[in-house]
Amino acid sequence: MSDPDADTISARISPSCPAETQRVLTAAWAHDLDAVKKLLDEPGKARVQDPTTGETPLHAAVRSCGPPSEQDDDPADLDAARKVVYELLLWGAIWNDVDDHDETPGCVARRLGRAELYDLCVESGVRAEMLFGVMEGYEELGSEGEDVEVMDLDDEDDGIVVVGEDGDEAPELVDVEASEHNGTAEEEEPRFQPPKDDTEADVNSEAYLRSKLTYSDGKLVDDEGNGVMMAWETDIMRQSVDALLPGNEPGKRILNIGFGMGIIDAMFTETKPSRHHIIEAHPGVLEHISSSNSKFGAAWEESGPAPGAFKVYNGKWQDVCQKLLEEGQIYDVVYFDTFGEDYSQLRMFFTEFIPGLLDSEGRFGFFNGLGADRMICYDVYTKVVELHLVDAGLDVDWKVIDVGMSHLAEAGKGEWEGIKRRYWTLDKYRLPTCTFLG
Repeated sequence: MSDPDADTISARISPSCPAETQRVLTAAWAHDLDAVKKLLDEPGKARVQDPTTGETPLHAAVRSCGPPSEQDDDPADLDAARKVVYELLLWGAIWNDVDDHDETPGCVARRLGRAELYDLCVESGVRAEMLFGVMEGYEELGSEGEDVEVMDLDDEDDGIVVVGEDGDEAPELVDVEASEHNGTAEEEEPRFQPPKDDTEADVNSEAYLRSKLTYSDGKLVDDEGNGVMMAWETDIMRQSVDALLPGNEPGKRILNIGFGMGIIDAMFTETKPSRHHIIEAHPGVLEHISSSNSKFGAAWEESGPAPGAFKVYNGKWQDVCQKLLEEGQIYDVVYFDTFGEDYSQLRMFFTEFIPGLLDSEGRFGFFNGLGADRMICYDVYTKVVELHLVDAGLDVDWKVIDVGMSHLAEAGKGEWEGIKRRYWTLDKYRLPTCTFLG
């Protein structure tokens, strides 16, 4: 949003906004904590939205701070803003609600350079995802109007109570959908819906496995136009191999889950492993692997140092990995990069399978595209996955690498030409290398 006038209160609170919603938005904009507390008499009030602009109280409290200014910044007002943001979050304000400019409150805070408020939004996202993950309820988080591979939200009111900064009991975390119907008659206006476009699609594992894939121009694309894997990821794969195999030491036992275009497997073969196993479930990819121009067909399997040392397993990793565990297979390096699966599957893999498949001195890595179409989602999931890895007995080292955005910055152009949606929008990639704690 480049127009400074677009961040004014007159631009964000529309004349058509219901009076009760206007009062909440205006109080949040003014950082009037007392007024906000009085108006938040029902949980749904913290997540009301202007029907035209999609402005929520959380957006308003952040946006009204404006960008930092040495002359105009009032420490007292910034402290008041922080307290209002905190209060709204306690009452169930949604950290990743989007407005008509497709910005979450955290996106606004980041754009305006309000790091402290941005961190509050990230922390709220992490708390929400950890809580709902514990409750084992999953519903995909929307990001940029799309479905993304991230942890999901539970939709039950489990009566969780949070203790506030002052030690008082804070409001219950309640059902999001149900709370939308708890407001006054004025608030029962149609809830703001972010603009959607033709790129929105429900990508899931079963649909993906039934889809027809096309290999062309450095891209692997399904029949819906979704990018499964693309050549721009090559540098990420190169650095992943270097992190998982320091010095590209030969003779290691390697397991890769998800062949795709074979980028990382080609790099693994260069290290001359003693064992190289690949798991792939998609019939189209398996057909590609067995074709005459593939480097990973029958001839490759027969070239292994021992029978079965080089092998492509046909099937879902959930089934194949169970068999590998039963056979007692152990690997020095495990890499995970699947398509059409949400974060719950990655978490299940490193929680239930890595302890039995990875050597005690081994290394585990995965393609870290969790929430990668929005910075705040990427930050939230970096923290979430790190906490879950620790819970699974794994330490993670993050290496931040640059992503050249000259051909990735605009949807439908450059690398994204012919691709339905961008699954990556960030100029930094956090490369994870995981080892067992201790």
